[in-house]
Amino acid sequence: MVKKINLDMSTVENREMRLGTIIGWDGKASQLIEESDYEGRSEKKQGHGCGGGKGGNCRLCELKSPLNQQTMCANAIVECQIGNTEDCILIQHAPIGCSADNPWFNLAFHNGLVRRKKKLQNLKIMSTNLSEKDMVFGASDKLKRTIREAKERYNPKAIFVSMACATAIIGEDIDSIAEEMEAEVGVPVVPLHCEGFRSKHWSTGFDISQHGVARQIVKRNPEKIQKDLINIVALWGTDYFTQLLAPLGLRVNYMIDCANYNEMHQASEAVATTTFCHTLGSYLATALEQHFGVPQIDAPQPYGLAGTDAWLRAIAKVVGKEKETEEYIESEHKRIAPKVAELREFYKGVKGFIMTGSAYAHGLLSVLRELGIEVQGSIVFHHDPVYDGAGKHQDSLKEFVDNYGDIEHYSVSKTQAYQLPQVFRRVKTDFVVIRHQGLAPEAAKMGIPALAMGDEHIPVGYEGIIRTGEMLKGILARKKFNQVLNRHVESPYSKWWKQQDDPFLLAKHPEILDTVIK
Repeated sequence: MVKKINLDMSTVENREMRLGTIIGWDGKASQLIEESDYEGRSEKKQGHGCGGGKGGNCRLCELKSPLNQQTMCANAIVECQIGNTEDCILIQHAPIGCSADNPWFNLAFHNGLVRRKKKLQNLKIMSTNLSEKDMVFGASDKLKRTIREAKERYNPKAIFVSMACATAIIGEDIDSIAEEMEAEVGVPVVPLHCEGFRSKHWSTGFDISQHGVARQIVKRNPEKIQKDLINIVALWGTDYFTQLLAPLGLRVNYMIDCANYNEMHQASEAVATTTFCHTLGSYLATALEQHFGVPQIDAPQPYGLAGTDAWLRAIAKVVGKEKETEEYIESEHKRIAPKVAELREFYKGVKGFIMTGSAYAHGLLSVLRELGIEVQGSIVFHHDPVYDGAGKHQDSLKEFVDNYGDIEHYSVSKTQAYQLPQVFRRVKTDFVVIRHQGLAPEAAKMGIPALAMGDEHIPVGYEGIIRTGEMLKGILARKKFNQVLNRHVESPYSKWWKQQDDPFLLAKHPEILDTVIK
């Protein structure tokens, strides 16, 4: 039985505790599937992994590196989720340094609004700008003043308050303040416990954002069900879902990026919830199913032919449109077949590499294999052995391997650029697709053209195969430039490290660091 999400609590159990998330692993994709024991975890059977255990408590073996080169945090994810809503305010109860990401999150918000054909605006994030004095004497009054100012200045539909490392250290009680101020300002005031050290992986920040929305924004006891409305838990990407779901007579309700209060509020009235990425969307989808009766679509992700077919059929079963869906699937296969064949001919002999979040990577890998691109290796930034809701058809890594074959070098590693020399020595590739833009220049300096996938929805659906194939042509065209760049940019890493073959050497033998330093 799947563990129920507790909306009575304002805090979220970390992914590493709730799902068994890891951030360090190396081997074949098929081996990770076996060790993860998705089915065993979802059915609470005896599992695999370090130390045995049962179901969700089973620990998956993890390579723990003594070096953490770069990362994000749950607080930053809350910024780019809740901070990117249209008519709500996020107050960062934190020193001003925690707002350093806001300029580029504002750019992402602009892009998202344009892609969704919404009115352009800047994000609305305020900071309590904690000082040294606040850290000593507390800043509860400062937070209350900021909530009042947010209400007066913007008149938002809801106010969210995010915790930071600093406020967690001094023990600020944002729950009590939120409850008190909600009665005063007359709109929901939602506490978000997202201090940076809360979790070892930033994806917990998605759960925290969605928890706050489900707990205090989504309409309880909805009076009606909008049978043509489907929730799509997504990022800032272009609205390709409306066209994809139009043959089923469905309207898309995007959550949470670029959404407004009413769109989040009506989520409980939708006929179902689904997503383009189980990592991102399974928490909110599970909460909506468990607490509001909105069914979560138990299906593979909508990438490639097999995944998109299964995803559409699962939705069709819920909305009673099986016949129309089969006709649509058949027509789409025929429509894209000539172009996909042309792209497969173009990509004969081409090798690719994926470096993104976990479930999203599985979707992208499916698209590359559909295009006939050889994939010898991939890096995912974390791995969830099971997703919230634990749907039988949501094991995205297994779905990929079953439909498209194994991957010899499948690594779990959290944006560690220092490992790339070893990774690209053992895996040959003509290009890299990267989700986190900070790593794209690192690959480029090694002579490998890199696509920083800014619009997350590009690979989705049948047309997504073609969109991705056409985009990668432009990336491959830069190959000569990257080779020249490689000749003129000196690597910052030591000669000793560049001679090593194993990207996880420091995790397996941390004592080597003492020897090298001496």
